[in-house]
Amino acid sequence: MWALSAVDHRRLGMAGAVAVAAGGWAAGRLPAHDPWGLWVARGPAVTTAATLLAYAGLAVLVAAWWGYGRTDPSARDVRGTLVRWAAPLLVVPPLHSADVYSYVAQGAMVLEGHDVYGEGPSVLDPAGRGGDAAASVGHHWTHTPAPYGPFFLVLARAAAWLTGGAIVPAVLLMRLVAVGSLVLVVWAVARLARDHGVGEGGALWLAALNPLLLVHVVGGIHNDGLMAGLTLAGAVLALRGRWVAGSALIGLAVLVKSPAAVALLFVGVVVGRAAAGSAARRVAKGLLGPGLVASAVAVGTTLLAGTGFGWLRTQSVAGTIHTALSLSSDVGLGVGLLLRSAVGADPQAVKSAVGTLGLAVAGVLILVLARRAAVGRTEPVHALGLGLVALVVLSPMVQPWYLLWGTVVVAATGWRGTAGRWLAVASAALVFVTHPTGATPWYGFVTAGVVAAGLAVAVRRERRAVSGGAVLPGPRRAADAPVEAAPEAV
Repeated sequence: MWALSAVDHRRLGMAGAVAVAAGGWAAGRLPAHDPWGLWVARGPAVTTAATLLAYAGLAVLVAAWWGYGRTDPSARDVRGTLVRWAAPLLVVPPLHSADVYSYVAQGAMVLEGHDVYGEGPSVLDPAGRGGDAAASVGHHWTHTPAPYGPFFLVLARAAAWLTGGAIVPAVLLMRLVAVGSLVLVVWAVARLARDHGVGEGGALWLAALNPLLLVHVVGGIHNDGLMAGLTLAGAVLALRGRWVAGSALIGLAVLVKSPAAVALLFVGVVVGRAAAGSAARRVAKGLLGPGLVASAVAVGTTLLAGTGFGWLRTQSVAGTIHTALSLSSDVGLGVGLLLRSAVGADPQAVKSAVGTLGLAVAGVLILVLARRAAVGRTEPVHALGLGLVALVVLSPMVQPWYLLWGTVVVAATGWRGTAGRWLAVASAALVFVTHPTGATPWYGFVTAGVVAAGLAVAVRRERRAVSGGAVLPGPRRAADAPVEAAPEAV
């Protein structure tokens, strides 16, 4: 595989993407009812064959991506490859997730005046606008309020309004939003890589060409791509002195998914380091400035959206669902079951406590990273990426695509470093966890483990071969970073 040229890997990856897309037509997450007859079940034999084709295509795509990254492609080549690999996924049914049906249903709820933060998609009329989307929602989310912010729900409402809730056009419109977020990620990652002195081609390889992003943002239409794109764009502006506009974009990212709020702390570090005056003044400006701007954006957007402030109380609803990828949930549930047999404890209460402890530990790590950034020991944006990775690892609810939160940031600031290498391994492995329908079968975890182990061996061999990692220098130290521009006035 490693002897293939960049062109060979590009062609191989496109063949893999085509196979994933072709398999997805029958094996993807089909809607419960499609009046157009486009995304409908084709029978068990066809579905089984399509599933095998989709998995084979995924394996080819991952292998081609890994090999392509070893050819040291230019940013221009990566962009061209990204277009080729993403194109087959544009018109297929949702892949590896049913979340987009929740988005469309919640948009229809907002459009019809339902309290999207107090009710679930089940309140929609089955024969009305959004009824087909509500019927297609995963069973965990049928009666669950939306955990997303008003900015994203405005986009979902627009999709429901423009299509009248027709399931195929509404999903395709939401995919356009996902593609737009991918374009934003490409723009921001290239500029951050330039600012941090790392290769743009490699940064885009890990951030945007990443199979985890292609499958779950383009194919699966997850709004994590939009959150990541807005956060990265905000970081670009902040590093170039336009921290007010950058904080505003991060405020919009928070109104997609709340974890983006972590970025405000690191933007505050940038603002504080560049501010004039006493140490107390710099700290105060860094701590308060970005947060106040983002809060103003959040309040204004919420009022304009008309959805109310219920999103502030629904941020924890996802944590009620157990996912096997959550270390804190697995440990908490295991300890809870042991304590139940020993002293009659409630396993769910123990699981919740351990999950809260995990979030607390993540918070401490984020603060430590912010402190290191403030004193110049770590680049602020790189520290943000590591902080987001820590948040995902210790969260009580983890999905494979959550890893993208930190991966796209680390890619832009140090894709050649140790963190970048292991995030690449994790990305390649986690893409196998979910079935094209969005289920998480046991063999998905086994496949992910085998892929992770194989690539880990490959990484270690590469590190030994380059004698001390000269080819993989990692992120530059803060002392080597370009001087930050002075922030604009509030």
